Amino acid sequence: MSNLFLGLWRIVTFPFHAIYNLFPKFFNGLWRIVSFPFRLVFNILAFPFRMLQRFNRFLNTEPEEHPISEVFIDLTTNKDTRQMMWDQVEALRMHIFRALLSLILTVSVSFLFTQKIINFLAQPVGGIDKLIAIEVTETISVFMKVALFSGIALAIPYIAFELWLFAAPGLRPRERKMGLVGIPLASIFFIGGAAFTFFLMLPTALPFLNNFMGIKTELRPQSYFSFVTGLMFWIGISFEFPLVIYVLSAIGLIQPKVLAQQWRLAIVIIAIMAAIVTPTIDPVNQGLVMAPMILLYFISIGLSYIAYAGRKRNQAEEQEKEHKEEAG
Repeated sequence: MSNLFLGLWRIVTFPFHAIYNLFPKFFNGLWRIVSFPFRLVFNILAFPFRMLQRFNRFLNTEPEEHPISEVFIDLTTNKDTRQMMWDQVEALRMHIFRALLSLILTVSVSFLFTQKIINFLAQPVGGIDKLIAIEVTETISVFMKVALFSGIALAIPYIAFELWLFAAPGLRPRERKMGLVGIPLASIFFIGGAAFTFFLMLPTALPFLNNFMGIKTELRPQSYFSFVTGLMFWIGISFEFPLVIYVLSAIGLIQPKVLAQQWRLAIVIIAIMAAIVTPTIDPVNQGLVMAPMILLYFISIGLSYIAYAGRKRNQAEEQEKEHKEEAG
């Protein structure tokens, strides 16, 4: 019975097969035109899932092991290694290029609300009306400086993401995931440092500076906003210290035991850094800078212990896995 239906189906479809065989290109092109909208919709809907699948595969792929000593030797003898190095340089150039493009974009976007940021930053001295410009282009320079500062603050997450993308192929899956989690943390720490400067440090420092020796200071926009944005930027950068220590400990470049033993030396270095960054010479403002930096240092020690313990645990698991594979 099945052979009967199969033969009947071949007889019925024979004319269509014959026509198709005469004009295969025409019917293939017609099918592509008719099915194009459906294929387009399918690819659009499937694109996020494909990207998630590729990204998950990228996160969990083990890197190839290349000892640094062997790499340096191969650079002088192996043409493929030299080509690989140039490929890495080209990749780094593209990451830097995309980071610069993101910075240009964020600076351009920040122009839309730069005036509001200027009004906000002028609050510690009583508003923008308290500032006096003595040069024709001074206000334009201030506007550009504040726009650049806000653009950098907006671009930090993407710049950190580009740096992570460059380093990720050489990291283990756990280190990649930790680095990915660290990207939003980098922004949070930077914003925390800038907020600490604006809400706690400036209200204490500015009255002292403006009335030192009983001489009232006439504030210029150029000097005031350069002072405020520079201070917020560098203290924001210093607040990234715990994150940097965590990453270096996870990689194995820093041991938490060394950080814990050298805490006295660290406090001395922090005091020197605070004296450089602090806008005044009085111990009160220097103490305001030192206190969070010392606290951040001890937080860094705790994070270093966590990262180092995780690294040791992963190494033990890998050794155990290798022993099982050798035994098997």
